[in-house]
Parts: sequence; structure tokens; C-alpha cells
Amino acid sequence: MTIRIGYFPNNNSLFVLRHNGLLEPHLRDVEWVDLRELPAPPRADPRTGLPTLHSDWLFAEGGYDFIGTGFTPPITGLGQGRDLVYVGISGPRVENGRLVSPANSGIRTIADLRGKRIGIAHGSWQTTLALLALDRAGLRWSDIVPVDIDVNDGGAALLRGDIDAWVGAYPALAEVEATTQVHTLIDTDGLFSHPSLWFVRREFAENHRPELEAIVTALQESDAWIAANPRAAARFFVEDAERRGGTADLDRWEAALRGRPFGIGPVTDEFLDEQQRCADLLHDNGLLPRTVDVRDAVLPWIGEAVTTPRPITAAEAR
Repeated sequence: MTIRIGYFPNNNSLFVLRHNGLLEPHLRDVEWVDLRELPAPPRADPRTGLPTLHSDWLFAEGGYDFIGTGFTPPITGLGQGRDLVYVGISGPRVENGRLVSPANSGIRTIADLRGKRIGIAHGSWQTTLALLALDRAGLRWSDIVPVDIDVNDGGAALLRGDIDAWVGAYPALAEVEATTQVHTLIDTDGLFSHPSLWFVRREFAENHRPELEAIVTALQESDAWIAANPRAAARFFVEDAERRGGTADLDRWEAALRGRPFGIGPVTDEFLDEQQRCADLLHDNGLLPRTVDVRDAVLPWIGEAVTTPRPITAAEAR
């Protein structure tokens, strides 16, 4: 059986694993699926719903069997009734980004965002950060004007005045900081742990345990390689941007990778509590069509496999 793995630059671990060749010794029949090449579903109205791209393709023919994303997509999938399960999480990425406004805008607190345009890559961890920030200030999603914008384009939109505030992430945030002063409205630290996470269909986990263990082992090896070789890993992102006709700064990508935790660990009660709180908030604010119990998406043996991975031979993982 060919195992299909979805990847894109926003999940740094899988993106590097796609390019450094550390999975193939563990898993012979693997196909890499670039999420950017898949047809996107209709865009969700950021005022009333969440995009379902990741969970849609996890369950669609011609999609993928394994995916890594940020904090929000698995909640979205569960809210759409998708039978998915968590594989593992990274450490906290609280230095990865924050909610900012132009220093001269007069927007100094979260309360000042009432009626303002907030730029987010809607459906990503940025939606979660914005919602948690609003809730802390006693505001609701309906009190702001969410603007769905690509994670790499938000900085330019902020500088043009197209949005009033932005949930920015590095390295794109560094480009804005190099040209203008920004005011931090709220940091990620103290709101939520903001890990990377990986998930699969329950059917895949239950019927393809050797393959799943092979992917986990390779991810751990690859993440250790990234931590030891951040500049070499950064080159994969720069070369990808150049192949697609764009540019990227090697030094900023290296700095971004150095500032992120690498390694895949088991889901924890603390993480699940965060997921549940955010799922409840998303539903309460009209962004999730139904309530969910995130602990339904836990298979205990997966946590054991992540904690004590074993090498998987190519013969085992056919």
C-alpha cells in the first residue's frame, strides 16, 4: 500500500522531512502530496465558519493519510463529524507569533479592536489566538471584522492599512518589524501553548500501525536533524520559494527555525484541555457547527508509540 503524506511549508517538520529523505528508509511506498497543489474547497466566511481543507482531504479519495498542522484544523474536523485521531504534538511555540497593530494606529489594547479589521490566516492557529484574546477582553467574534489573509501576505496588508491588526508569525513578522514599528496587543505566551500537531483517520491508525510508527520514528529523526542543522533546513524553504517564482530570506528562515521547538511528543491532558476550551469557544461564537469532545480523538497506544518509538524496517512497512 502506498502511504500518502500531506505537507506544506507551514508545518515545518513535515516540509523538511519531505526534502531530507529521512522517511524513505523507514517507509518504502510513500507518496508526498503538496497541499498547495490540491484544489481548495470554497473559502469559509471568516465571520461564520471555518475552512475544512485539511480534514476534507484526509478523508477524500486522492487526498492523504497523514497530516501535520497547527492548533485549529483538528478541532474543525471533529466539529464536522470527521473520525480523526491525534498522533502527537510539538513543544509550545509561543515565540512563533503574536497579535500586533501599527505603533501609530492608536490601537493599544484588545478592547480597542471592537469593529476593527483583524488579519488572520483563517482556520489556522491564528483564528484560535484571536478568539482567545477577544474572550479574555470580554469580546466576541462578532465584535470584530475578521479578514482571511495568507500568512505571508498579512504584513503587507497591515503596512498598506488594509487591516487594523494582524496575527503575525515569523519569518513574515520579521519583515514587518524591519520596516515599521508595531505594538504588541497580546503575546501567544499565556494564551495557549500553540504546538504543531499531527493527526490521521481513525481507520488508518487502527489498520496501519507499522506505517504510522514508521512515520513517527522518521519525524523524530528529522526534527533532531533540523535542530542540529537549522541553516541547511532553512535552505529547503528558500529553494521552494525560488522554484515557485518568489524569494525568501535564508537568515530569517534560519532564525525562525532556531526559535521553534522540534520533536514529536504524545498528546497531554494540558493540551487536550486547551483544545476543548477552544472547541467550546469556537462553537459558542458560531464558528463550529456542533460541540465536540476532543478526548474522543485519543487512542492510548499511539501515545505509547510516540513516547517509545521503535525503528521500523522497510519490510514491515510495506
